[in-house]
Amino acid sequence: MLRSIIVIKQDQCGEENSGAGQIYCGCGTSVDSKPWFAGWIDTSAGRVPRVSTEFGWQDFLGAVRVRLNIGRMEYSIPPGLYAVGNPDTSSPVLVSANYKLSFDSLRRELTSIDAWILVLDTKGVNVWCAAGKGTFGTGEVINRVRVSGVEKIVIHRNLILPQLSAPGVAAHVVKKECGFSVVYGPVRASDIKTFLKNGMHATPELRRVEFNLIDRMVAVPVELVQWFSWLLLLSLLMLGLSGVEKGGYSCSPVFVRGGCAVAMIVAAYLAGGIVTPCLLPWLPGRAFSLKGFWVGLALWAMFLTRDTLLVPGGNTRMAALAFLLIICAITSFMAMNYTGTSTFTSQSGVKKEMRFAVPLQIAALVAGVCLWVMSGIFFTQGL
Repeated sequence: MLRSIIVIKQDQCGEENSGAGQIYCGCGTSVDSKPWFAGWIDTSAGRVPRVSTEFGWQDFLGAVRVRLNIGRMEYSIPPGLYAVGNPDTSSPVLVSANYKLSFDSLRRELTSIDAWILVLDTKGVNVWCAAGKGTFGTGEVINRVRVSGVEKIVIHRNLILPQLSAPGVAAHVVKKECGFSVVYGPVRASDIKTFLKNGMHATPELRRVEFNLIDRMVAVPVELVQWFSWLLLLSLLMLGLSGVEKGGYSCSPVFVRGGCAVAMIVAAYLAGGIVTPCLLPWLPGRAFSLKGFWVGLALWAMFLTRDTLLVPGGNTRMAALAFLLIICAITSFMAMNYTGTSTFTSQSGVKKEMRFAVPLQIAALVAGVCLWVMSGIFFTQGL
């Protein structure tokens, strides 16, 4: 979730719009009803919608909703060509993704700048992730150039792509197939004005990819909301199993013993989802699952020293071991989710980590739950 110039998802289309109220690009969407629509501009290839650089309340609410993982994969705009300001035949062509947060990040930085924005169909995925998945790729760049008619509108043959799209785009193939040269812009949209003023030259500072505390914390709400249903399911399971005893089932331990168990699970969930990204650069190990494990171990030790693990109605040692497995499994898994938003990882590295980490996390969680149930049974046996 870096604040970078990202590409946006859209259907492949290239029909011209002959007037307001009609569908632009044949995508099935009337763009003149969008809050960012600011009129039309006539070009030699037909009418092109002009977008506003202002960020309105509807845009703000949409961004909040997406940050909370509500309709995130549907938060996109139609692919095609857009205008900012009053661009002419020599104005730069900036390429973006149809993920609306990416599109918004770019257009907000173009105040007082005349430019064209070529929005790719990245299936509603941001630039960096789309480049890895191939939707912000060579074929889509070539196709979007052809169907948008941009070659009829500008006299130059340069496309400014976000730097983070480079893994998915073969610049030499784009040049060969559609005649446009690829120029990679800065990492962040906030540097686009500086990049253009420098004659499309990026300094080392503009090329540097950072992943500071703010960048890391931006992804927290999405991860917490994304797995909340599983947290709720596990909490209900622990509450239900808390009544299992030697002689059968009793409801009396549910709220005390079960409540303590749920409290520790929630603490592990929050620690893995919030504490881990905060401390990410300083936690030992390269694997995110390992980083999360250390956070879980520290949380378990804190509970142990404060006698929190002395859950009423359970074998103390067995319960302590059970929650060591449960807590570390949860924090490790939550931490591993940040591999997709971090500059510390690679796609191959993430796949390799998941192959060994996920089975271990599942095994630890299942073993921990079983031990916790057994701790209640053995307690009633006096063990």
